[in-house]
Amino acid sequence: MSNVKVENSNQYNTAKLWQICLFTLNNTSTNIQIFILGFVTYYATGIAGLAVMLVSTILMAARLFDGVIDPLIGYIIDKTEGKFGKFRPLMIIGNIITSGTLLIIFGVTHHLPESMQFIFFVGMLVINKIGYSLQTSVTKAGQTVLTNDPKQRPLYSIFDGAFNAILFGGGQIYVSSYLMGKHGGFNMGLFTELNSIGLIISLIFCVLAIVGISSKDRKEYYGLAEDGTNTTFREYWGVIKGNRPLQMLSLSAATDKLALSIARYSVVGVMLFGILLGDYSLSGTIGMITMIPALLITFLVVAMARKHGMKKSLVRSTWIGLFSFIGLIVLFLVIDDPTSISLSNVGLPTVLFLVLYLCASSFGGVPSTLVIPMIADVSDYEVNKSGRYVPGMMGTIFSFIDQLVSSLAPVIVGAMVGMIGFKEKFPEVGDALTTPLFNMTLLLAFGLPAIGLVISLIAMKFYKLDAKEMEKIQTGIAEIKAKGKKDHTAAI
Repeated sequence: MSNVKVENSNQYNTAKLWQICLFTLNNTSTNIQIFILGFVTYYATGIAGLAVMLVSTILMAARLFDGVIDPLIGYIIDKTEGKFGKFRPLMIIGNIITSGTLLIIFGVTHHLPESMQFIFFVGMLVINKIGYSLQTSVTKAGQTVLTNDPKQRPLYSIFDGAFNAILFGGGQIYVSSYLMGKHGGFNMGLFTELNSIGLIISLIFCVLAIVGISSKDRKEYYGLAEDGTNTTFREYWGVIKGNRPLQMLSLSAATDKLALSIARYSVVGVMLFGILLGDYSLSGTIGMITMIPALLITFLVVAMARKHGMKKSLVRSTWIGLFSFIGLIVLFLVIDDPTSISLSNVGLPTVLFLVLYLCASSFGGVPSTLVIPMIADVSDYEVNKSGRYVPGMMGTIFSFIDQLVSSLAPVIVGAMVGMIGFKEKFPEVGDALTTPLFNMTLLLAFGLPAIGLVISLIAMKFYKLDAKEMEKIQTGIAEIKAKGKKDHTAAI
């Protein structure tokens, strides 16, 4: 390859800031659906009457199924090139399927005969995961056409971090402080209102995301701007086997996601805030208090990514998140009374908890956001290496490994609370704090997430796509495109 200097205007496909902002809402749209589904355990065990371990196992199996079908969804994305582009049709179809099945799960299951509830619940979850996979796969694959400018790709994480902070922080307040007070617990009134408001917002965000990517969802932005529909399903294994960055990024992201999934699991939130701290409404209030600092941390991490590359930013964030989770464990082992952590009587334990919890949730959560535009880097690596533009496969193989690992979250939580006596129902607000429950809360809320981040750091040791390497890759792609245009002109 010739050593040439290529100007940004020739080397990079850039996007307008509003396009990046709006397309990010596709991930927020699917996260709203996940947030709602996170409370299905209380519906399934408290209203439908299914057993705790059974529900946990079903949810794990559903996520595994989601991962298994992801490569097929990726194949569909890579084969799609129609009037409305490669990505937009799948976004709206996926949203309709996912939202529709959520309404059916929460609205119908408990009305069925007991003998039919299990089969119906499983069937609806399977269909739900198909819709979810259709929409969420586009979030990853669409990064390749949105922009390839290394100064722009990390910007996705600013918007995603901001939207997720508002969603999970505001959503937790909405549930813990408003809906719980209005409806008096996890009952049908709460689930009906949560579904109605949440799924309407999810659809609106999906439509806005379609607007954001509409001008980029064209063939000229697909890889080398050549026919990308002729890659066979059989060739995928060769791509996976020969793409070490894909393997390492998938492992790192999957363990990050597992750490975050366990820490954010609704049952763990009840154990931490509703039982250990004795005030479940704190979960929402603290979310609001830490929202602005969390956004500032996201801005800091993205600024670092734009200057030093996304790999270095991800690794540094993971280290800070890891030490923060460890600090939280130490804090609770040292203080005599966990309920001394209170906003009505702010002392040193409360301040330490707020700082450590902010850093654990923010720095520990940023890598799972930053990794999404990094998938586009992996896809560009493959384009430069082999000429194959298979963003759907890249995104969904990543999702397969991600789902395989993160699907363990509900079964891990279910099995571990079952070990301390909660076999028929999950721990609930107001339950007595016993020593086994204290230890299990620390392990689930902070210990297991810390272990997940350690594995993530090990995987990133073998991920080679740093800032310098990505600059070489984008230059190589630009040269291949330029040569292709020159040969085409000469042939004419």
